[in-house]
Amino acid sequence: MIKKLSGSIGKYKVPAILTMLLMVGEVVIECYIPFLTADLVNRIKAGTAIENVISTGSILILLAIFSLSFGGVAAFTAAKASTGFAKNLRRDVFNKIQTYSFENIDKFSSASLVTRLTTDVSNVQMAFMMIIRIAIRSPLMLVFAIIMAYRMGGALASTFVVVVPLLAFGLFLIGKFAMPAFRSVFKKYDKLNESIEENVRAMRVVKGFSREEYEKEKFGLAADNICKDFTKAERIVAFNSPLMQLCLYFNMIFILMVGSKLTITSKGTLVDVGQISAMMTYGMQILMSLMMLSMIYVMLTMSLESMKRISEVLSEESSLTNPKEPVTVLKDGSVVFENVSLKYSKNAKEDALSQINLSIQPGMTVGIIGGTGSGKSTLVQLIPRLYDATQGCVKVGGIDVREYDLRVLRDQVAMVLQKNLLFAGTIKDNIRWGNEHATEEEIIEACKLAQADGFINSFPEGYDTFIEQGGTNVSGGQKQRLCIARALIKKPKILILDDSTSAVDTKTDSLIREGFLQYIPETTKFIIAQRIASVKDSDMIIVMDGGKIHMAGTHEELLKNSTIYQEVYEQQTGGREDA
Repeated sequence: MIKKLSGSIGKYKVPAILTMLLMVGEVVIECYIPFLTADLVNRIKAGTAIENVISTGSILILLAIFSLSFGGVAAFTAAKASTGFAKNLRRDVFNKIQTYSFENIDKFSSASLVTRLTTDVSNVQMAFMMIIRIAIRSPLMLVFAIIMAYRMGGALASTFVVVVPLLAFGLFLIGKFAMPAFRSVFKKYDKLNESIEENVRAMRVVKGFSREEYEKEKFGLAADNICKDFTKAERIVAFNSPLMQLCLYFNMIFILMVGSKLTITSKGTLVDVGQISAMMTYGMQILMSLMMLSMIYVMLTMSLESMKRISEVLSEESSLTNPKEPVTVLKDGSVVFENVSLKYSKNAKEDALSQINLSIQPGMTVGIIGGTGSGKSTLVQLIPRLYDATQGCVKVGGIDVREYDLRVLRDQVAMVLQKNLLFAGTIKDNIRWGNEHATEEEIIEACKLAQADGFINSFPEGYDTFIEQGGTNVSGGQKQRLCIARALIKKPKILILDDSTSAVDTKTDSLIREGFLQYIPETTKFIIAQRIASVKDSDMIIVMDGGKIHMAGTHEELLKNSTIYQEVYEQQTGGREDA
């Protein structure tokens, strides 16, 4: 896990290493200053010349400046290294998600992936900064301060034999009891983000059913659960401060009482005023180092859970991978299904598709109808390899889709979904998703064929009209027509319309299909629809039922032989062809 995450450090290794070296320099200077100060105090007491005081004081000032400089530069380099690491980590996680198949995405909820890209990465960033700064500084300070304390204080240093183990044990207990609460928070963050995401996406439904109060209550419950866990953890961690104060004051009292007695009884031969001063400083450094180590322990334990969650995303291998020597040319839009069966996951008990056999020639128009859950969308998603067949194979252009380079295959397959999304940007920007080099004339032509040109020109800014994120400022039918234009401008070898004209009237639907025949006659077209009128002129109509092909044929053949098709036809037309 550490090796996988450290791969995201990249070019920020240099500032990270520099930070650690600066920390070493700062610690050495800070531990030497009390030693030099104690020597100066003893010399002043002995009546040294003012020149010696000035020279030693100048050295102390210089050392303090160096220590401050080292700390300041280390803060800058640590910030640069940690923020750069977080940037790279987010990029690597996001890029990894882009390689996922639908099967991989189904394994992680979208809310969980958002939490991992935001909260979890922030926790890891903070942990990384603490590792290269405080995790280097505190142990070194602890070791050097103890060594110098024993060298300076002799018997006085015995106080640390009591204080250090007591503080260390107390901090360990605090961390041990606080960590379970911190760990449980992350799953609840997923629930909170899921509540927010669901509410924002379904805002119109929420308002339409006046369910704002229910949504507020649901969100409040998720927020309260996180608050309770954090409160529990923070209450435990709050014992850090009194424990630290107890050890600090015990150390001060012991050094002052015992040190003063030794100084008076030995007349400064065993312990002098300078040593007492240095011991006070070293005691503070030792206890503060332990305090910082406890903070590191808490932060790293919290971040460990975040590291695991990020590592899970980075370690997840896509179930769809390119072959070693992929095919890079797609000859035509012919599609063949050979004994194809599909399960959404390895643990699924039932097939989503079962024993599918089809042969479709280039340029054909294929209609697909069937009830909800019959497998219509799943069938066409096998063509651009959004899923891979569990059994059998799907061939496009005479070659198994698993032998193609994924990008080459998907560049030649355009899909228009019923709930297709538009992106924030102008209408032109959205259309150019299909072809980033499309000219303005090509954009207008595609929109005319998709029956979108009329309503676009009704906008004051025409094709430069800004589309809000998700296309919230256009109607459902307008959104579908823009998405169809986006697919048409791609001029693919295979076009898949997954119930993508459900929000337009039958006349517009008919005009769109006529445009297909003129604009992309050689493109193989798959039209999934609920209306018989949308598919009745197709070269082949496939009737799906329960993940299987109930029957395939022309409109006339299915009217004669398919009971399912006859039933749908009767319901929609009352048996009248002109309906």
